[in-house]
Order: sequence, then C-alpha cells, then structure tokens
Amino acid sequence: MLLKAWVIPLLYLDYEIRRDYIVANLCENRNRPELNCNGKCYLAKKIKSIREQERKEAEHSYVVKLIDVVARISEPFQFKSFTSRNLRSKAQLYEYRSPFKARETYATIFHPPIAA
Repeated sequence: MLLKAWVIPLLYLDYEIRRDYIVANLCENRNRPELNCNGKCYLAKKIKSIREQERKEAEHSYVVKLIDVVARISEPFQFKSFTSRNLRSKAQLYEYRSPFKARETYATIFHPPIAA
C-alpha cells in the first residue's frame, strides 16, 4: 500500500531526471516542436496507464472480497448444541441485593446534630 502511494511521485521524478531522453526518443510529438510538449504526452500516458492499472486492481480486490463474503454465506447455518450442564458451568451466580435499603442503616449516619 505504501508503495502505491509513491508510484506517481516516482514517475514524476523519473520524468524530471530523464527529460532530455524522453523528449528526444519517447515523446509522441518530438517531430512537432511547435507544440512545446517536452515529453508531457509521455508522462500523461504513463500516469493514465498507472491509474487504469490501480482501478483494475481495486476492482479485482473488490471481487475477491465479494466472493469471500458469498462463500461464507453459502455455508449452512447451524445452532451450536449445548446441554444444560454446560450452561450451568458457565453461568456466573450473583447474590441478590435489594436496591431499597432499610432506613435504620442510614439513621446512624444521617441525623441532626446532637447537642452536647
């Protein structure tokens, strides 16, 4: 993935480094200097081919993921069987405590000040 992010900047770098060679040998408009192409047609063609290749790879990746999802769905659904013994062994027991406390427990804490 990181390599894909560097493809187009590296292509620009290659163009800048080899500009004279590209203009002289690879440019489609090298016989028409009045267009001032300077190899930009070659660069545009390369960028277009890389983007097309990335699009095809993205489509292929999507299709592979879609096939994987469909393959998982086509498996028959089954409930896992369990016995009551397994259910009891995994259950956690909690002690029940009423949310309504008796008033006596708070009477020792919450009371008016005692006069000495």
